[in-house]
Amino acid sequence: MSTPAISVAMSVYNGERFLDEAIASVLAQTFSDFELLILDDGSRDSTRAIIENHAARDSRVRPIIRENRGLIASLNQLVAESRAPLVARMDADDVCLPQRFARQVEFLKAHLEYGVIGSWCEDIDENGRPWPAATAHRHPTDHKGFLAAVELDRPLLCHPAVMFRRDLVLSVGGYHAAFKHCEDLDLWLRLASITRIASLPEQLIKYRHYADQVSSRHATEQQVGAAVAKLAYKERLAGRPDPTANLERLPALEELDSLFGREGVSREVRAEVAPGLLYSSDGLRGSGFDLVIQHLREGGAREGMWRTVLRLLRWGEPARALRLASTLSSTLLIG
Repeated sequence: MSTPAISVAMSVYNGERFLDEAIASVLAQTFSDFELLILDDGSRDSTRAIIENHAARDSRVRPIIRENRGLIASLNQLVAESRAPLVARMDADDVCLPQRFARQVEFLKAHLEYGVIGSWCEDIDENGRPWPAATAHRHPTDHKGFLAAVELDRPLLCHPAVMFRRDLVLSVGGYHAAFKHCEDLDLWLRLASITRIASLPEQLIKYRHYADQVSSRHATEQQVGAAVAKLAYKERLAGRPDPTANLERLPALEELDSLFGREGVSREVRAEVAPGLLYSSDGLRGSGFDLVIQHLREGGAREGMWRTVLRLLRWGEPARALRLASTLSSTLLIG
């Protein structure tokens, strides 16, 4: 087989609901010189049948069927098995616009100094309609803007809209297992020191929002991991070793001071993560609630906390609402 220009990397786990539309949007690209690697990560629904149906009708589809190992292992396997020098990420619940690959290949051919190029995205709901809570995700359009966005804690890239040079990702060790649910952020921060990164100022993908997606179900773990990834980035910028480089999983929050070799790291992470959990029902119903309580006990910012008490009541969590109100009152007295 001849080497394709692009390898499309798609990992799927129980993705039957939107998978057919996602695959069709890839196969309908105006730039057609690609292979579509679809890894079924041990699905228990009709995912495999959908993949095999497309593979029977289009030789560009390369199915990989195996037991469940998780997203990070799947992404690394997809990159390793890709035959093309360029890898385009795609998720099983999103939709590519027809010109996506053409526009990204054109950019990477003209800008050899760039190793990663994303695009702006259009937010849609589970029915394909404009997502009501959509905000303008205008990701940085040059590397200088990307670095500024890192410092300002703003969105960097839309992961399923990204195309990257395979050899660069392999050179930094691919996706790191320790950063579960924020593996893409960690990868971009590691790549930022060896290549340029940006997004095209065009909406080239429809990004779907719905209740069961990973970012909704794992808000606390995702935000803690993101905060640690940024700390590791700062360590590298300062010329110090990255203490997360060889980890298979991140330690408990209480162990971060020891990991980074200085006091206050755990507290710093809690202070960064707590405000982002105040609107997450999943986060506050899970371990994120204890994180917020500890943040307040450490003298952390109280902005929005009383409104969160009311929010917990609306979510049917009266015991947690009472505990948060009690903590707010006691810390106010102490202060």
